[in-house]
Amino acid sequence: MSDVKYDIDKLETQEWLESLESVIREEGTSRAQYLLEQLLEKASSSGINISSINTSYINTIPVSQEPPYPGDLVIESRIRSIIRWNAMAIVLRASRKGLDLGGHIASYQSSATFYEVCFNHIFRASNKSDGGDLIYYQGHTSPGIYSRAFVEGRLSKEQLDNFRQEVDGKGISSYPHPKLMPEFWQFPTVSMGLGPIASIYQARFLKYLSSRGLKDTSAQRVYTFLGDGEMDEPESRGALSFAAREQLDNLCFLINCNLQRLDGPVIGNGSIIQELEGVFKGAGWNIIKVIWGSEWDTLLANDTTGKLIQLMNETLDGDYQTLKSRNGAYIRKHFFGKYPETAELVVNMTDDEIFSLKRGGHDASKLFAAFQNAKETKNKPTVILAKTVKGYGMGNIAEGKNVAHSIKKMEIKDIRYLRNHLNLQDIISEKELEELPYLKLEEGSIEYKYLHARRKELYGYMPNRLPKFTKKITIPKIQVFSSLLTEQKRKISTTIAFIRTLNLFLRDRNIGKHIVPIIADEARTFGMEGLFRQIGIYNPNGQKYIPEDSKMLSYYKESVSGQILQEGINELGAMSSWLAAATSYSTNDLPMIPFYIYYSMFGFQRVGDMAWMAGDQQARGFLLGATSGRTTLNGEGLQHEDGHSHIQANIIPNCISYDPTFSYEIAVIIQDGIRRMYGQSQENVFYYLTLMNENYSMPAMPEGAEKGICKGIYKLESYKDKHVDMNRGSIRKVQLLSSGSIMNEVRKAAKILKHDYGVESDVYSVTSYNELTREGQSVERHNMLHPEKEPKVPYVAQILGKEPAIAATDYIKNYAEQIRPFIPAESYKVLGTDGFGRSDSRKNLRRHFEINSSYVVVAALAELVKRGDFEQTVVAAAIKKFNIDTNKINPQYA
Repeated sequence: MSDVKYDIDKLETQEWLESLESVIREEGTSRAQYLLEQLLEKASSSGINISSINTSYINTIPVSQEPPYPGDLVIESRIRSIIRWNAMAIVLRASRKGLDLGGHIASYQSSATFYEVCFNHIFRASNKSDGGDLIYYQGHTSPGIYSRAFVEGRLSKEQLDNFRQEVDGKGISSYPHPKLMPEFWQFPTVSMGLGPIASIYQARFLKYLSSRGLKDTSAQRVYTFLGDGEMDEPESRGALSFAAREQLDNLCFLINCNLQRLDGPVIGNGSIIQELEGVFKGAGWNIIKVIWGSEWDTLLANDTTGKLIQLMNETLDGDYQTLKSRNGAYIRKHFFGKYPETAELVVNMTDDEIFSLKRGGHDASKLFAAFQNAKETKNKPTVILAKTVKGYGMGNIAEGKNVAHSIKKMEIKDIRYLRNHLNLQDIISEKELEELPYLKLEEGSIEYKYLHARRKELYGYMPNRLPKFTKKITIPKIQVFSSLLTEQKRKISTTIAFIRTLNLFLRDRNIGKHIVPIIADEARTFGMEGLFRQIGIYNPNGQKYIPEDSKMLSYYKESVSGQILQEGINELGAMSSWLAAATSYSTNDLPMIPFYIYYSMFGFQRVGDMAWMAGDQQARGFLLGATSGRTTLNGEGLQHEDGHSHIQANIIPNCISYDPTFSYEIAVIIQDGIRRMYGQSQENVFYYLTLMNENYSMPAMPEGAEKGICKGIYKLESYKDKHVDMNRGSIRKVQLLSSGSIMNEVRKAAKILKHDYGVESDVYSVTSYNELTREGQSVERHNMLHPEKEPKVPYVAQILGKEPAIAATDYIKNYAEQIRPFIPAESYKVLGTDGFGRSDSRKNLRRHFEINSSYVVVAALAELVKRGDFEQTVVAAAIKKFNIDTNKINPQYA
């Protein structure tokens, strides 16, 4: 946007523009482009900087183009003042309890006008025709959002008085937490940088649903409120070009540019607004700068010399912060006084009037114009860069101060200052100041009627979250997967078994359309390319080119109605898409079932914070860590070999994780997961399954194994010795536990133990050490708290016997070690893959990490020695027989 409205010679400017129009009209655009290139070259050679893509440090929308404000500014100001007061009172009252609860006052004071303009005129709640707008609130502003809900009558005084006190169930959470307030907050946003990228893919997912004909989302918009300091995060900026490429005109960022981080200026030696303008413009966004309030319009109109705009452009953010932290006299001298021309502009203004010049982010009319522009902009996402003052209205204690973010206590003089700034002297007396009363609107008052009428026109109150979807779906029975429950004669990997399971779901007439396959440029790696032609890859623009492999059966097919979300080499973006789909049951009252498959090493390691966010947001769906295990992905080495993701998964309370070995286990786990998440109970859990790329035979499912598969353990098979020495008095027997492809090594070891040493064994498939651990810990807790009741027995103790137990896992030892307290075995030995990964063959890797069949046999014999079944010489002989190097370095340190 040019600065014609502040042009010092409008006639000359008009002549230049008319000349350009004449060239275009008479000689065409090519000639016009040539002339412009020549002008730019001449300007550059004359020392004029033409590299900047920034506009001047003024508002993007001219006064002449501002739409009329649709509300009553006086009434809204009164309501806003009451809400701002309550937001402050919530934090201060909590601080007085001496519980070190914390809280933030300054953030909402700087952003109150954003939210009030939106609550009164922009945010649409869910109605019968659509799911309403989706709002990512800036986390530190939560007291202000609670304050409005209180004024609306949706939260009680008791809840406000229990701010940040949630243990006994009466409080309200510190930040937006759907887990803790499942009918209030939609999205958790305080993990810095996750809100921006999650909201981008949320907006894209709305387009996806509409393009597939599943739901009309054309009226829905996504609004994301961010801080300028938060834009430092790579996640905040990393997907901006994606949003433009996808033409997400249903997305609007508002960045609160109060110029401060927690400790100090965002860019003290520069301008964060100008930097962000360049970033977003380069990414292809529509940019609206809201820098100056209406009081500046007259000054800018009188700036016939252009010196005021020059002054605005050259003033650094660090100086802007200092100016606002002082007073009007200081601003007169150190800002306007820099040039005679700008000093003259304010000669007739008092110091108080100068200090009262508002920044644009505190001007409702300017903000409404920006939001209206965003709604009317087509084929582009919009960012509003709104300049504010941190701690606006809080006076000397915080306003424009570096310490503003950390202010949690205020003296009476500071409370009085804010009251007076908010013009609330008529309802808060001097005596009441110390009490910090919560203010409400008198029922039947003009303000009361106005507030409720505005939300009624916009379909209801916000924030508001749907905890369970209302549109039921039919869950397929396990018999649908009969082809996977029987023996698989052809050797396949569990990854292929998953793909077959997914195909069966896609073909199901009840559930198929709800499936959302998500990949990050690894479809061919996982054998999923057959889905390209079958269901297509979603692209809002379709496929305008002829794919190179168009004559092949599984060619790369993009489609407006495609079902696959292909995110490219972008795990964080893919995870964001998964999260949008996994919470669609709530945001859209439309349950979608996402399956995101990826290299397991690129899962929790890279996007662990997003996985935790998924737990908080009550996501439902499946994450598939393919090519998992530290010894299965031979040749890839340290960076690709996952031996720890199950430990990371276990720290997320509602993440249910499994390490399946066979086709039937995968089918049973996924079917049961869909039943739990999308059936009648609608449990707020999500699943993580690890898959391997190693091919081996898949046996038929043992009868009655379904319960054990889901609980975490079942007996797979037994190896009995037909030649038992009856004179010995006891049977030599061990229990062997495993999961994933290491199960094959364990089964091999069982045969060696039987044939070479006369040792019987029961082999158990442990589909989830994590679930067994959680259940065991729950049982222990119950028994401790109910001493007079009959003790419960952990499930794993019900399944296992007392014989020595050996567990071999492709993950670090801690994964299997977790169940040690709950098993009845006389002894328990765990073999795992602790240490850094490395490249080699599977055979060599398993030898290196000491988890192959030889080490399983030696471990079993060593445990039997402890029981007196063998002499130590037997173990020594076995070590020699299997050529085990006893002097090699422990793989944990190798």
